[in-house]
Amino acid sequence: MKTNFYTAVILVGGLLLTSCGSNKVSSYKKVGSKKVYTSSHKAKSNDTSEVYHSKNTDMTASRDVNKMVKTAKSYLGTPYKYGGTTNTGFDCSGLVYVSFKELNLELPRKSSDQAGYGSEIKVENVKIGDLIFFNTSGNSISHVGIVESINNNGSINFIHSSTSKGVMISSLDENYWKTRFVKAVRLL
Repeated sequence: MKTNFYTAVILVGGLLLTSCGSNKVSSYKKVGSKKVYTSSHKAKSNDTSEVYHSKNTDMTASRDVNKMVKTAKSYLGTPYKYGGTTNTGFDCSGLVYVSFKELNLELPRKSSDQAGYGSEIKVENVKIGDLIFFNTSGNSISHVGIVESINNNGSINFIHSSTSKGVMISSLDENYWKTRFVKAVRLL
């Protein structure tokens, strides 16, 4: 009887581990009590990741993703501050940096550097917690946001820190963001 129980536990555990293809332990380097993201690999062009539809945090997203998005949302209304990483002010990459640090995941501090981590994915395959990058200055990637929700019509909302309104939620359907979108990346 004991053998059957342990066999069942191992089988169920194996199924659970293999169903989470986006969490790759080899992508992190443990440094003390922190995970430092160390590798970058491109997603295959036939990425068929499912899209989550939600107005808030997603019940099907991992606890880590929900925790990270909840952290970012806790700063809604915080003013913009160049180089800022505290509740007195954030710039776009500072908000991402602090939100992922909540999960002991160290990302680079600049959005252009953050864009080099994780797996690049097609925008139609984004999930809550993915990063989306923009060119707002004419010089490559200069802005980043975290996918906060995907509406039933497929429109993508993201949380970011804008220079004019601070930490806020915007839609990728807005013409300003749609025309400046560069790429989407999955870290978790």
